[in-house]
Amino acid sequence: MSDRFLLDGVQYSTDGLSEEGESLVKQLKFTQLKLQELNNKQALLNKAKNAYIADLKMEIVEGRSGLDLGKLFTDE
Repeated sequence: MSDRFLLDGVQYSTDGLSEEGESLVKQLKFTQLKLQELNNKQALLNKAKNAYIADLKMEIVEGRSGLDLGKLFTDE
């Protein structure tokens, strides 16, 4: 059974590829996997950054108003 890979939106089979061609396909797949991992990390870091920004804004508002906004939204 042949392996398949996607190149410029077209799916190809590894049938008939030389050893160098098959090696290039493996390197391409590895690179695509690493890019996906980095995209996932970037999304996670952006989410963390946005949470830090939201917390900082809350701190700024609390500092200026003197109110503990966290206590306003809890059931304590």
